[in-house]
Amino acid sequence: MSVHVLLFDAGSEQEGIHSLELNGRTVVLLFENRDDAERYAGLLEAQDFPVPTVEALDRTEMEQFCSQSGYEARFVPAGFVPQSPEERLLIAPPERNMDVSHWQEEEQEVHAGVDGRGQAGPEQPAEPISSGDPELEAFRRQLEGLL
Repeated sequence: MSVHVLLFDAGSEQEGIHSLELNGRTVVLLFENRDDAERYAGLLEAQDFPVPTVEALDRTEMEQFCSQSGYEARFVPAGFVPQSPEERLLIAPPERNMDVSHWQEEEQEVHAGVDGRGQAGPEQPAEPISSGDPELEAFRRQLEGLL
């Protein structure tokens, strides 16, 4: 069975996989539905995050990779409905992301090229970002309401 993951610099020597930091664990999202993965990638891009590529990979191979790398593979089934704030991060990234301006260099030192890009997890609560524009804020609330 294929799953869809978010890759940065896909196909290059600097290739990395998107991950989240949740309660001290590095979690890699494995989306069942390609559209869900693309939507998540679009949400990251809207937050000025580097644009990831959605890639279909074998689920068993991804779970083995995560296990061997010390990551947790988290399957996100089609039609997933979150039941907790932590689960909400599986369908929408947090509002605040870690600085990724030098992720390639940092990760090469730590993981020999394996990306552990993550966002603020529950132990680092994200603060709401306000644009100051009431119209934009109303639109943002509408989008959040869809989740």
